[in-house]
Amino acid sequence: MLTLVVVLAIVPAFAKSTPSSPVVILVLGDSLTAGYGLEETETFPSQLEKKLQAAGYDTNVINAGVSGDTTAGGLARLEWALADKPGIVIIELGGNDALRGLDPAQTYANLDKILARLGAVGCRTILTGMKAPRNLGHEYYNKFDQVYPDLAAQYDVLFYPFFLEGVATDLELNQPDGIHPNAVGVQRIVAGITPLVTTALDEINASGPSSLSNYQ
Repeated sequence: MLTLVVVLAIVPAFAKSTPSSPVVILVLGDSLTAGYGLEETETFPSQLEKKLQAAGYDTNVINAGVSGDTTAGGLARLEWALADKPGIVIIELGGNDALRGLDPAQTYANLDKILARLGAVGCRTILTGMKAPRNLGHEYYNKFDQVYPDLAAQYDVLFYPFFLEGVATDLELNQPDGIHPNAVGVQRIVAGITPLVTTALDEINASGPSSLSNYQ
């Protein structure tokens, strides 16, 4: 009888630490998220979901990537994307800003607004950095590259310094255009960023369902 009482006492406490439904993870990005040139099962959101579920996490990773999107485009469709009420948002934007040579101040301002909105609704946010092409000159790429660590520090969010870390410039990990990762390259990206995602998930699991985003 004593054993049964102990079990009944433990189960409710444990139940409070685990969300009752899958944690929605939204990946807001451009073609690197959308999966340009890849099958749906090879995209970053799809591979991330598969890896997380294999590790025992109950998640639903939503692909909110639009090829060619800039940070301005991501900002413009943010409210629509938040209709899925994600608990975690991964931001992968800015590559097209750099490719178009847009003013880094614009990139900063757009990402600033995105981060502020996500903070307002209580999302756990992971900001992934991007690096500008070096042929744009050191003055430009230094300003552009610094946008991401500055914003990550300002908003105290989880930060992955370079989305294409370990993949950029590696011919074996990219498609023929040299810009978009192939399926193996995406697998490398997923492996790199997964520890940050599980950190966010563990925080949610430890805090319980009430810790998930409070949307207005």
